[in-house]
Amino acid sequence: LHTSNQSHAPVPRLPETGGKVRLGFVPEELFQFLYPKIGVILPFALGRGLLTYLLSKELYIINNETFAGLSMAAILIYIIKKYGKDVAAYADKLNDELIESVNSVRDVTINNLTKAIENEKKEQWCVEGRNMLFDAKKVVSAMLFKLQSLNRLNLAFLKVKRRLDTSSPGLNSFHGLVLASLVISKRRRSVLHSELPRKDKDTIAKCIADLKVLSKTAQARA
Repeated sequence: LHTSNQSHAPVPRLPETGGKVRLGFVPEELFQFLYPKIGVILPFALGRGLLTYLLSKELYIINNETFAGLSMAAILIYIIKKYGKDVAAYADKLNDELIESVNSVRDVTINNLTKAIENEKKEQWCVEGRNMLFDAKKVVSAMLFKLQSLNRLNLAFLKVKRRLDTSSPGLNSFHGLVLASLVISKRRRSVLHSELPRKDKDTIAKCIADLKVLSKTAQARA
């Protein structure tokens, strides 16, 4: 079990190709490490001396298995030298196809998610616009209700006026007579207060009396 805290440092990216080697299996880093200390030739001399030491002290004994191993190593080296580039190219091609398919799936997923985000933003914008539209509809509905109520009041007024005009046709003439009587009264007061001869005053008084009689007759007919 891991008891230490996990590090949040980014994981280093793995190399796509292998490191350089010498003699088919010795890493290049070993020669770079030994170069400042023993030079360029001494690593090979060190390997030859180590092999001589193992053989002289019989730490490694040469037998039939040694020749079989050398034969297999030679065959492997020949196969690698002969077909290694083609096999490596084919493996690289398969790797590139795999990476391309993974990238295509990733790009399609990113595009789908981007479109989904854009659609979600449009939906949010539509919801905001829908709220504004509802507010506008409320205002319009209130205006229409007010207009309809005014139209109904106007229609009721017109119907009542039409019924009154139909039921009392002499109403307008009555209003005219009342207005005429008011005008006559005003004229009478102005004439009576003016300085006129006696005969003219009697004549005017008689005319006023006649007008009163005519006014009463018209009111009785109405």
